Amino acid sequence: MNIDHLLLSIPPLLVYVVVGLVVGVESLGIPLPGEVTLVAAALLSAHHELAVSPLWVAVAGAAGAIIGDSIGYEIGHHYGRRLLVWLRRRFPKHFGAKQIAFAETVFSKHGIWAVFFGRFVALLRIFAGPLSGILRLPYHRFLPANAAGGILWAFGTTFGVYLLGKVAEQWLKTFAWAGLGVFVVAAVLASTVMGRRMHRAVEEHAAAHPERVAAVEAQG
Repeated sequence: MNIDHLLLSIPPLLVYVVVGLVVGVESLGIPLPGEVTLVAAALLSAHHELAVSPLWVAVAGAAGAIIGDSIGYEIGHHYGRRLLVWLRRRFPKHFGAKQIAFAETVFSKHGIWAVFFGRFVALLRIFAGPLSGILRLPYHRFLPANAAGGILWAFGTTFGVYLLGKVAEQWLKTFAWAGLGVFVVAAVLASTVMGRRMHRAVEEHAAAHPERVAAVEAQG
């Protein structure tokens, strides 16, 4: 079975469910590739032979973001810093003391704006829900920022990639799948670059505020 037949055999409903689940679980605080999954689904919707709808991909992504963040908020609200201790032990690469200290500073300083803009930044995206609950950001303020960020992120990403995919399909014709593959690789590379920049920001924050990192490490 070649790649064309394989991709054509994927039920559209399965695409929407996978997008919603991966984005939702990532929003709970579990480091999964939510943005890459959304981009890949948007690229599938750009291919004229598939029945995948960009609208429903965007809806699934937005729903996963909003629901996942809200559940993450409730978990953070009820379990507090014990959740961060558990996450540090379970996912030390993503929830190290430096990352937690940096995220706490951002969310404490910027509040709902960190929730809104955090949806567009990989590191802050996984912290938004749980950390907002831990810091006791009022839910009636958290929800509108969370919803607005999730909707703008999901619809903007989906339809932006969808339009690029349609252009690639028109340009490449026979090699359309190769063109779509290039966009997936480009999305991964862009995510990697953003990740490195965020890593530098985390390291700079840790160097400037070692006491905050030490406070997180002292929690267990």
